[in-house]
Amino acid sequence: MTKLDRIRAWWEEQLPALLDEYEVPGAAVAVDLGGEVADHGAGVLSLATGVEVNAETLFQIGSITKVWTATLVMQLVDEGLVELDAPIRGRLPEFRIADESAAAAITVRQLLNHTAGFEGDIFTDTGKDDDCVEKYVASLGDVPQLFAPGELFSYNNAGYCVLGRLVEVVRGKPYGACLRDHLFTPLGLTHVAHGADEAILYRAAVGHLPPSPGEPLQPAPVWNIAPSNSPAGSLLAMRPRDLLAFARMHLNDGTACNGNVVLSEATAKAMREREVELPRLGVMGDAWGLGWEIFDGEDTGLIGHDGSTIGQSAFMRLVPEHDLAIALLTNGGNTLGLYHAVVGHLLRELADVDLPAMPVPPADPQPVDAGRFLGTYSSRMFDNTVTQDDDRRVWVTCVPKGLAADMGMETTTVELVAFDGDTLIAKEEEHGFHQPYAFVGRTPDGPAQFLHTGRADRRTAQ
Repeated sequence: MTKLDRIRAWWEEQLPALLDEYEVPGAAVAVDLGGEVADHGAGVLSLATGVEVNAETLFQIGSITKVWTATLVMQLVDEGLVELDAPIRGRLPEFRIADESAAAAITVRQLLNHTAGFEGDIFTDTGKDDDCVEKYVASLGDVPQLFAPGELFSYNNAGYCVLGRLVEVVRGKPYGACLRDHLFTPLGLTHVAHGADEAILYRAAVGHLPPSPGEPLQPAPVWNIAPSNSPAGSLLAMRPRDLLAFARMHLNDGTACNGNVVLSEATAKAMREREVELPRLGVMGDAWGLGWEIFDGEDTGLIGHDGSTIGQSAFMRLVPEHDLAIALLTNGGNTLGLYHAVVGHLLRELADVDLPAMPVPPADPQPVDAGRFLGTYSSRMFDNTVTQDDDRRVWVTCVPKGLAADMGMETTTVELVAFDGDTLIAKEEEHGFHQPYAFVGRTPDGPAQFLHTGRADRRTAQ
C-alpha cells in the first residue's frame, strides 16, 4: 500500500467522525505528493439541503486568492511591465489615500508583502459590474496611513485590491478575465468559479454560521463578500484538486503540470523568500514573502495561506523540500480544530513534519506591568481598549463599529496574561485558540503605538 493509499483509507475511516467532532458541515481535502494527487470529500454542501460533499465540490478559498493575485502581478514583473520596487503610481497614477506622500511612495513590493502601511480592512461594496474594483480603489482617498511604508507588517486586504486594479490596468481587462486568461487556462483548471453566478454551474458548498454565539450552525444568508474585494479573496471558489494544480505550479518553480510556463523559475522562488518578520501571533506565519505566508519558526519549511469568507474557511500548505501540497476546504464550524486534526496528520504521515504549536498561556503567568500597553487602539472596524483593574489583571475590550457592527458582531472583553515580552495572550480561548496581542512600535520609555493581531491597530487614546 502506497502512502497515498494509506491516506485515502484514513480519510474514508476518519473524516466523517472528525466533521462531527468539530461540528463542520462539510469538507473536501486533497494532497499532491510529487505530482500524484489524491482527494476526498465528506459531509454536506448545506445543512438545509443535505446534498453530500464529494471531491468535485467547489468551496470558496477566501484570502488564498491573494497568492493568485500576487502571481498575476509577478507575471507582469516577469514580462517587464511592472517593477517591484517602483512606486505603484508609475502604473496606477489614480491611486490615492489620505496621506499623499505615502501614496506617492508605496511600492508594488510593499503591497505584496503587507508593509504598505495604510489601513487595510476596507470592504466597500461598489457593485458587481466589471468596474467594481476600479470604483473600490477610487474610494480609498480618505483611508489613513498607519505607519511609514515599509516599516511594519500589517495584513492589508485593501492593498491586494489595489494590486488587482494594477493587473486590470496593465492587462486592459477586468480582474476575473485576468484570472481566467493568465491562470485558469494555462493551468488547465476545470472546476473553478469567480463568483456565485459561475459556482452555481458546479456542486458548490454553502457557508454556515451560528445566528448567535453558542447556537447551532445555519446556512449563511449570503454566499459571498462584496465583488469589489475579489483580488483580496471575496469570490474565488474551486475544488481542492484545482487549488493544488496552482500549488503544483509553484512547487515546480513556475511550470504547470501540462508544461505551460506560468512564471519564471527565479520569480517563483523569489515569491516564497521571506520579506518581512511578524510578531509571534499564533495562527499566522513567522514571516511573509511576495504573497506567501511562511511558517518556519520550528524548522517546518512550510509555506501557504489561509482564507475565510462568509462561513467558509480554506487552508493551503506546501512543503517544497518534500514536494508536497495540501488543501483543506470547509464550510463552517470549528474549522481551525479540523485543520489541526487533518492537515496535521497529513504532514506527519507524508513529510514527517509537525504543524507549528499553537500558543497557549503559561500555567503560572507572571504579573504584567501594563502601563505602556494601556489605551485605545482603533481601526475602521473595531476599537480595542486595554485596561488594568485594581487586582492588576489586564483586559482588552473590543467594540465593533462600521461594517463589523452592521454585521451584528458583539462587544467582547478578554483577559490578557503575560506571554512573551511585549506580547500578551488571551487567558481563555477565542474561536478555538488563544489569541496573542503584540504591542509594538514604542520608544524604550514610551507607550506602545500599535496593538498587533495580524493587523496593526494604531493607538488613538491613552
